[in-house]
Amino acid sequence: MKPQDSNIDIHSQFYRYLSAYILVALSGCLGNVVDGIIVGNLISEDGVSAINLSKPIVQFIFTLHLLINAGAGMLVAYALGQNRVDQARGFFTRALGLSVGLGAVLAVVGGLLFPEQAARLLCDNEQILPLARNYAQVLLIGGPAFILMWGLSTMVGVDGSPRLVSLAVIIDNAINLLLDIVFIQWLDWGITGSSAATVVGHLVGIAILLTHWRKPENRRLRLDVSAQGLCSTCGRIVSQGAPLAVASICLTLLLFSANKIVLSTTGRTGIFVFALCMNLLQVYNLFVSGTCQTLQSLGAIQVGKRCHQGLTTVIRKGLRFITVSMVITCLIVCLWPQGIARLFGCDEPDMLTQSVPALRIFALSFIPFCYIYVLMIVYKLYGHHHMALFISFALSLTVIPVLWIMAKVSPQYLWHSYLIAYLIEAVAILALHRAQRIRFTLQPAS
Repeated sequence: MKPQDSNIDIHSQFYRYLSAYILVALSGCLGNVVDGIIVGNLISEDGVSAINLSKPIVQFIFTLHLLINAGAGMLVAYALGQNRVDQARGFFTRALGLSVGLGAVLAVVGGLLFPEQAARLLCDNEQILPLARNYAQVLLIGGPAFILMWGLSTMVGVDGSPRLVSLAVIIDNAINLLLDIVFIQWLDWGITGSSAATVVGHLVGIAILLTHWRKPENRRLRLDVSAQGLCSTCGRIVSQGAPLAVASICLTLLLFSANKIVLSTTGRTGIFVFALCMNLLQVYNLFVSGTCQTLQSLGAIQVGKRCHQGLTTVIRKGLRFITVSMVITCLIVCLWPQGIARLFGCDEPDMLTQSVPALRIFALSFIPFCYIYVLMIVYKLYGHHHMALFISFALSLTVIPVLWIMAKVSPQYLWHSYLIAYLIEAVAILALHRAQRIRFTLQPAS
């Protein structure tokens, strides 16, 4: 194949994978945003706050997905790139089993046995607590549906059917949106209906993804029920997904700690404003997650082929896309912050006033966050696992002490904490990169 043909092929593959994975990210990111908009307009601003207080649960479930399926997805891509189909099937099967098992444990322990304790861990405001409990319990019970939806989307995409992933996620979110209104307004389920609609949407999405295997002879990934190499295979899956999972668990801790700090410092009004900002983060995550999963899948295939030029092309296109996306998002937020607040049902003057500066500063704060997250994937692809792990820890944990210090010293500048923390992280990454004289070159095949 000529170099020009190879570049054209990567170009078309990049946008096929990107469009599919952005739609996949909708099921993890935009589901909460849609819930917030509908709940804010049909229930109250406190309902939006309750959803935000429950986000550590969704992020923790997403962490389990990353630990299992993101790592397995990269290993499957490596194996398929090297034409080791049997090895790819082994990784796929183990990942599927781990997803079902951990999802079931989460549903039983958190959703059925200790829902009240889980809710009180998230929220100590008695006015918001009942809403948070009802929303969070259904999320926990539906944990297996979340993990399977995200996991199967990853595997079906790697196996060459990104369009089916797109279809599944579109229908998933359409059903979520429709059932939100049906469950909340028509059936009068309240905020419980919002989380129930999300779970039902995921179940339908899973059913659609399973149609990928209607003709097994045309699919490379199949179940491999042999126990050969079970422990070592699971160990490699967890090890491969660890950097992304660490970043996600740190984000879970950040969401949990930030909610606590903001609620105790600014009260009911502040936690609603913070909920708006976290919904804005979900929009950024929509783009960064789609970009990073594309880099993982398509980039890993280039690594498996030892194609440095192809990998460079994939990374360059990813950076270009994330830059354009962030510029457009920032402009929209900075020009119409009150419109965004009203979109979530906000009509209290004090909440509207506080929302304007907070949304604008957060729109800028998430720019370095997105670049740092993409950089973590780049380090991973080039084999610099220690740098990827460092970023995983620093990405969220730096924010917690900065947020705590600002709350104690200058609460009027509390919303600047994220920007300050991410800039500190960027400087630290640059210094460490130069100190270790890291080069982005593919390592020789072992």
